[in-house]
Amino acid sequence: MKQRLLFASLLLTAFWGIAQETYTRQDTLRGSITPERAWWDLNHYDLYVEVDPESRSITGRNTIRYEVLQPGNRLQVDLQEPLRLEAAFQEGQELEVEKDGNAHFILLEKAQDPGSFEAVEIRYSGKPREAVNAPWDGGFSWKQDSRGLPFVATSCQGLGASAWWPNKDHMYDEADSMSIRVEVPKPLMNVSNGRLKEVIDKGETRVFHWTVSNPINNYGVNVNIADYAHFGETYEGENGALDLDYYVLPENLDKAKEQFRQVPLMLEAFEYWFGPYPFYEDSFKLVEVPYLGMEHQSSVTYGNGYQNGYRGYDLSGSGWGMKFDFIIIHEAGHEWFANSITYKDIADMWIHEGFTAYSENLYLDYHFGSRAASEYVVGTRARIRNDRPIIGTYGVNREGSGDMYYKGANMLHTLRILVEDDALWRRVLRGLNETFRHQTVTTEQIEGFLSEKTGKDLSAFFDQYLRTTLIPVLEYRWDGVVLHYRYRDIVDGFDMPVRVFLDGEESWIYPTAAWKETSFGRQPVTFEVDTNLYVIPRGL
Repeated sequence: MKQRLLFASLLLTAFWGIAQETYTRQDTLRGSITPERAWWDLNHYDLYVEVDPESRSITGRNTIRYEVLQPGNRLQVDLQEPLRLEAAFQEGQELEVEKDGNAHFILLEKAQDPGSFEAVEIRYSGKPREAVNAPWDGGFSWKQDSRGLPFVATSCQGLGASAWWPNKDHMYDEADSMSIRVEVPKPLMNVSNGRLKEVIDKGETRVFHWTVSNPINNYGVNVNIADYAHFGETYEGENGALDLDYYVLPENLDKAKEQFRQVPLMLEAFEYWFGPYPFYEDSFKLVEVPYLGMEHQSSVTYGNGYQNGYRGYDLSGSGWGMKFDFIIIHEAGHEWFANSITYKDIADMWIHEGFTAYSENLYLDYHFGSRAASEYVVGTRARIRNDRPIIGTYGVNREGSGDMYYKGANMLHTLRILVEDDALWRRVLRGLNETFRHQTVTTEQIEGFLSEKTGKDLSAFFDQYLRTTLIPVLEYRWDGVVLHYRYRDIVDGFDMPVRVFLDGEESWIYPTAAWKETSFGRQPVTFEVDTNLYVIPRGL
């Protein structure tokens, strides 16, 4: 009985993590669809930001256009301290604002009729939070280039875009389009998302006006400021000509022209596996920044030092990680998973990171073959800690374990092996991107789609890898020509088949929690469990 109770305790811990966190009202205001968010639907942001690198301060305004879904008179806009929301207006009339931490409730006086489109203008200013360890902590990175000129960029996933501009800071609702105007002192320029519409000369400063014609998530919006050098090319992709633009520090121009040759290779591989690049209308840009890099939509940022690997290191230990520039491949992979298919709640962040980490070995598969892909993704298992589940806590802006990257990738790689049909697997991945293109989604939607399209009931499979820290242990022993086997450390109903090799000859076994046996007519000299499957084999 003690042993059974201990295992139950371990299973509960595996489901819910080591310790339960305590959440505040601010966590709920930030992470949930509050009543003050629910009654209106985002349509368009018109953002204007004046950036002063010398004082490390910003002044700006954002006009939020929205459709009224149901009557309401309190509208939540988020802006994080130390920035100050100075005023809010609707149709020229200044409105009362109630502040509750980082949440600001705009009290509307005009009747909000369902089906109508309205707009609120927010004015703000201050010194935004400075990123200490971008992109992991978020905020503004205020750096200088080798000539002493400002080299400035934003990054804010997790922390939230409201760290530097006022918006509806919850991922479930995306603006359908956006205008971004950034004023900077000469000779600097700003690169943001979408296409450059115009540059306005104001004497000592210039305004760079960018327009985004596709839906965009808040943290995907960015500002990148430097005295950039620019070059570009055109990629002939599945949807026609795609403009590729590159913005780098002048001293790195020659290195960038060589290293960025990987961008068309990335597009070729990912369009094959996932379908067309999701933002042809907004182009693709790679922009040098003073931090490692980030998946900002159509304005992917780069700071990997113009070298292959992750800062020159192979994360897989297999050697294959040195065949590509990690930041180019990984961050651009997010254009499909994060920027086109976006989680509704950050608790489901594995959808972004698991699929994109998996895209790394699909890139290798396309250009170097299945062996390279397999050795790479299996090699990344050494980085999985299994400290807590990779799905986080809903409604409070809490992501799951960092294992979402390589545990997620290995889960998907395992699923590919179980499908046993690479043509079908490719159709599934492309269908996923077609079905959920430019949408916000939940884990349940992704699970349901994969189960339906693979023709397999994957409910226990996903419970095992997404909602627990337990990795299935395959126990086995030989009794003459009979193989006895079972699973340990599994959720109820987990019965994933396992591919094995007897003297190199492929076969499948079908373990469950109960002991089973299969006679092979002989006892092999060698017996191997397929390492592509994310299980732990344990001979007894």
